[in-house]
Amino acid sequence: MIGEWLRNASAVTVLTGAGISTDSGIPDFRGPQGVWTKDPQAAAMSTIDVYVADPAVRRRAWRSRRDHPAWGAEPNAGHRALVDLERAGRLRAIVTQNIDGLHQKAGSDPDLVIEVHGTMLEAECLMCGRRTPMPEVLARIDQGEEDPPCPECGGIQKSATISFGQPLKPEVFAAAERAARECDVFLAVGSSLGVQPAAGLCVEAVESGARLVIVNAQETPYDRLADAIVREPIGTVLPTLLSETC
Repeated sequence: MIGEWLRNASAVTVLTGAGISTDSGIPDFRGPQGVWTKDPQAAAMSTIDVYVADPAVRRRAWRSRRDHPAWGAEPNAGHRALVDLERAGRLRAIVTQNIDGLHQKAGSDPDLVIEVHGTMLEAECLMCGRRTPMPEVLARIDQGEEDPPCPECGGIQKSATISFGQPLKPEVFAAAERAARECDVFLAVGSSLGVQPAAGLCVEAVESGARLVIVNAQETPYDRLADAIVREPIGTVLPTLLSETC
């Protein structure tokens, strides 16, 4: 059934969440072994007001960025399956909530990857907006700086990601909305669909006539809207589903 929908689709938009990267050794946030499940205080590092106000939180955040498993991670079968879908000419876009850059590392066209929550591969100054490659800032951590300020204006820096309390980039989310509206199948993979407004793209797609397929280990708030739900491991089931279309 799902295979037939995908075979007949001329445009597939894929929303990916943390679950697609767990097979690459990057833990998710809300799953049984998730970062915030195991350490609820870790969420403070992703809350902009707390981050700006508390130097101790920033110091912990910089250590966490330096030690993030994404730096040694490689794309897995799920990421590669989406590259195959692109090469088959059926991919409208990948709208990703992930910040790890693994879609691009797998070979996805960067122009087709919409990073609604930003990227951990760059640092951004909260005062002047200067962007710096993250390895350059992490080198300063290794040299003893605990909370490295912006080299341009001395402002507070953080990863170029969207924290709780920060608005999404309007132009980025507008592109995600267009991708949701302009597809025949909207495939939500490895997302709890609990973070707005990204999760609401499911509604955009369904209201525009797309079939909604959810591939996620746990239940989501949008299961009732789905035309099909798959609970099998992403690294196994996604290549199988998409191989029928390529």
